[in-house]
Amino acid sequence: MNRAGYRLVDLPDAMRPWRDRPVRWENASLTTGTYHLDVNGVYLYYPDGATTGYDHPVGQCQFGLGCLASYRTEPDPARREVFLTRARAQADRLIGQHVEARGAWWYRYPFDYANPAHPGVDYTAPWYSGMAQGEALSLFVQLAQVDAVPVADRDRYLEAADKTFASLQALDDGTPWAVNIDSAGYLWIQEYPGPTPGSGDYTYNGMIFAMFGLYDYATLTGSQPAADLYDACATTIARYYPLLRNTRWHSFYCQAHRVPAPTYHQHHINLVRQLHWQTGSPDFADMTDRLVDDYPSPAVSGTVAFESGSHTLYRFDTAASGAWVSGKNDAELERKTVSFAQDTAAPASMRRRIQGRGVYYLISAGAYAGWWVGEFWSRAYLRGIHLTTVYRPGRTVTFPGGNEPVAVYRVAADGTETGVKIVAFPEPSNAPADRRAVVNGRAMFQITAGGLTGYWVPASAVTIDSAPAVG
Repeated sequence: MNRAGYRLVDLPDAMRPWRDRPVRWENASLTTGTYHLDVNGVYLYYPDGATTGYDHPVGQCQFGLGCLASYRTEPDPARREVFLTRARAQADRLIGQHVEARGAWWYRYPFDYANPAHPGVDYTAPWYSGMAQGEALSLFVQLAQVDAVPVADRDRYLEAADKTFASLQALDDGTPWAVNIDSAGYLWIQEYPGPTPGSGDYTYNGMIFAMFGLYDYATLTGSQPAADLYDACATTIARYYPLLRNTRWHSFYCQAHRVPAPTYHQHHINLVRQLHWQTGSPDFADMTDRLVDDYPSPAVSGTVAFESGSHTLYRFDTAASGAWVSGKNDAELERKTVSFAQDTAAPASMRRRIQGRGVYYLISAGAYAGWWVGEFWSRAYLRGIHLTTVYRPGRTVTFPGGNEPVAVYRVAADGTETGVKIVAFPEPSNAPADRRAVVNGRAMFQITAGGLTGYWVPASAVTIDSAPAVG
């Protein structure tokens, strides 16, 4: 089993697993829809208008963990109690429905399932998922740490965590199974274990979500076996990252099916960013930066600044919302050239990559509403600071030597430049940085110490952690 030596680091509560996925209050008591609560507050799956619900372990775990995230930040005591009750209902249901095999607890899916996009992902009930095993581990560990839960129940949840962790130690030597080592010696937690031990989809997001359970369990209990398993999983993700990545487009969902995954790409960004935080390794920070640049989140809006002069505007074959969807190939439909006698601006509702091209802005009002303009600093760019990735720990940027001039900027939240410096060093010079963002249309790092504290430096002007910066 290959391990590169990734170590777990303690984190502030807000950066720990699942804190970024709270359940909104209006969704805490759903009684209708494909997924909703039964009379006992258990989150069940009701396919095709069924009146009888099915257990859905991943859904129950994620709903419970989301309720815990809301519980931690909700100021209203009555609502806090509801969120905690909901989280406990999911954990108690999982415990009550578990299947025991080889000394471990497993959580079954009691319905048949076939994924039309992924041939071979075709299951007859009951079936099992490594993603569910890892997320159940997180749910039990996190409930065991809540002071408002009675001690006897905290002990019960910790016992459930121990039994669930045992399932991630059981390799593909029996059934159920969820963990295998591939022919190159890399360990996988399979979201969709295949019908024969050792086969599966090799799905990226499901494995990383399961890793969060290992993180939670290892940091609570000090378990070295859990830390070793996490190290092995992190080593696998680092090794196979080039197969996850789809340069300048949506990343791939799994190794078995080379299908770009528009709805999962932002998940991949968020998940790999958390691996950076959990290990402190710049490896995963670099991976995050590349995924952000490959297909940045389109949920960015603001004001596009146009420099005076000529600009080319485009119409593309996209969905009405401007977001990429299957069946719309981003083909160019029309273009025109416009000229501005002076610097001007226009509102934009979206910033996204156009397939086979660069990053563009969708103008949302005025004479050019519905047209796209390409991002090109300083000709046309979105004002402000967007798509920030916080580095923890901070990283080191290196300015070039040879007295090569580099401009650095102080920038307000709205993009206003409040200071500019030109710096040059006879020898390469280092500075600490705590984050990366798209600042006024360019990827930049924020410097956090020395005479340049608070200034942003363009990523294209420096290197970071001895590797070429992305940008």
